[in-house]
Amino acid sequence: MKIDVCFSPKLFPFYALDDQIIVITDIFRATTSICTAFHNGAKGMKTVSSIEEAMQLKEKGYPVAAERNVKKCDFADFGNSPFDFTPEKVSGKDIVFTTTNGTRAVEMALGADEILIGAFSNISVLSEYCSSKVKNLLILCSGWNNRFCLEDTLFAGALAEKLLQNKSSDSKSDATLAALELWKIAKTDIKSYICNTEHYDRLKMNGLENSVEYCLTADTAPVLPFYDKSERKFVIE
Repeated sequence: MKIDVCFSPKLFPFYALDDQIIVITDIFRATTSICTAFHNGAKGMKTVSSIEEAMQLKEKGYPVAAERNVKKCDFADFGNSPFDFTPEKVSGKDIVFTTTNGTRAVEMALGADEILIGAFSNISVLSEYCSSKVKNLLILCSGWNNRFCLEDTLFAGALAEKLLQNKSSDSKSDATLAALELWKIAKTDIKSYICNTEHYDRLKMNGLENSVEYCLTADTAPVLPFYDKSERKFVIE
């Protein structure tokens, strides 16, 4: 398995899609929230890239989670905090989901062989699954408005570190090596390291920093969301 990292959706066109697993990550907060929703009983998560499509689906009766620039959209039932997706609100439901960065990254990856959701919340079950496959892996960081962001890259380093315990994995990619080096620096006190970042400041300015520790904690939602192309939504087995 060759492990590669794409630091921003803007760079994604330079990566091949053939016979490849793509792991979408948006630690603050879309992929963390998706894992939490499934862990709390959601039936499916239908990701859409635009507000307009989300509004149309709400008119058809779907519950909708929608966020732009860290703020919940006025028409939405949920925002993008993992704490929004409680069992009583999500159990047994298909939820439409649109966010500033994460769901747009999903739209770009639809031509891949497999698309998985990755977060610290499900890192162990995700790494176990990927290690069992004989396929190359690309970790697609959602970033922030097509720019590099540190928290997604740290997750990429953490996942790569786990995968490299499998002797058949290969990290000969400059991007993967960079993610691994950053993870080595941050992992002893990841929260303190993250508190210097732009996105943490963005969350703090909007009173949303309470989700940061949860988003950085491993294995709080040990589920494996994958994209079902026939159903056009994320599901779990």
